[in-house]
Amino acid sequence: MTAETGTPASTGTLPEASGRPRRRRRGLLGGGVVVLVAGGGVVLAVTGLYGDDGKPAARAGGGTSLAAVQEGPLSSQVDQSGTLSYAAADGVPYSVVNRASGTYTWVPAAGTRIDCGETLYRVGEKPVILICGSTPAYRDLGEGDGGKDVRALNKTLVSEGYADKSELDPGSGHFGWGTADALEKLQGERGADVTGRLDLGQAVFLPGPLRISKVMVKNGTSAGTGRPIMEASSDRREVTVKLDASQQSEVKKGDRAQITLPDNRITSGVVSRIGKVVTSSGKNDSGSASATLPVSITLEHPKDAGTLEQAPVQVQITTGGVDHALIVPVTALIGQAGGGYAVEAAAADGGRTRIVPVTLGLFDDANGRVQVSGALSVDDRVVVPST
Repeated sequence: MTAETGTPASTGTLPEASGRPRRRRRGLLGGGVVVLVAGGGVVLAVTGLYGDDGKPAARAGGGTSLAAVQEGPLSSQVDQSGTLSYAAADGVPYSVVNRASGTYTWVPAAGTRIDCGETLYRVGEKPVILICGSTPAYRDLGEGDGGKDVRALNKTLVSEGYADKSELDPGSGHFGWGTADALEKLQGERGADVTGRLDLGQAVFLPGPLRISKVMVKNGTSAGTGRPIMEASSDRREVTVKLDASQQSEVKKGDRAQITLPDNRITSGVVSRIGKVVTSSGKNDSGSASATLPVSITLEHPKDAGTLEQAPVQVQITTGGVDHALIVPVTALIGQAGGGYAVEAAAADGGRTRIVPVTLGLFDDANGRVQVSGALSVDDRVVVPST
């Protein structure tokens, strides 16, 4: 990148400030520099520009070829494996807690989708209804009551068509006659006692709609109050990635991602949540413990995932980009004895080559390209090892 195009982005670059762990070894291959970037980043194996005597040294390797210096947009990515499933709250399944007494007469099977206002399960043939809200059920509700749980009830009644907004304000936290009237309609449709009240045990309040992931009780068993009986997630499709903790500074909420599904189809997603708790996921390739953070990616086109669950996928998260950059292959980089990097640029007439010091910018890990700035132009060609 020329001086006019701006300062090279720090994400994905080699300097220590980028946050990527790395090891540097000098004195290899006549003064060569090997840079190893952990966590799936770029691995540079660049031959020495100068020998131990400080004089120019020949490039290591047999054959070489020329690659054109390009100008254009460049993106950096983080490549990871992930798991396709359904979204849970902060990565933890919702817990369905029973408050009704009696005998379970119907419970849904794992994989069942339960919408707001629908029957979640039955005790003594009476429905326990899902009300979509984040405040758990903890009391009886009737006319004159108010609070977040009443607001969730009003919103569910309106969104599911039991009242119009002109009859009941879905944002209201007041239990009035409109709430009672709409609740009677819901109770009558579901086969519950039509009372216009909502007693503790007649409903479960959870963010929804829900997808049941696990059921811990069976039909005919006693319904104990205050006990978790199911686990559930939302019905949103999500990919979970265990991100190497060293790459935490590179990935942020809102970053776009490409997900390669098991059948090799590609769908798009957006980073929606980055965990804060670092866990150890065993040993990495070097034999040391690998610290990871959970990253959740929401699919932009959930239908692309079909009915897949707990399916392995490959994820490429775009972490940065520049619109205009000078770009060379990573393999064109050569190390300098005093530090830094250079490229070997070929003369236009095919004569002697010249060594051009360069400053590194953004890395395109997936395609083996790097942004550079220095005395180069798009008309130049650089020496790379022959494949």
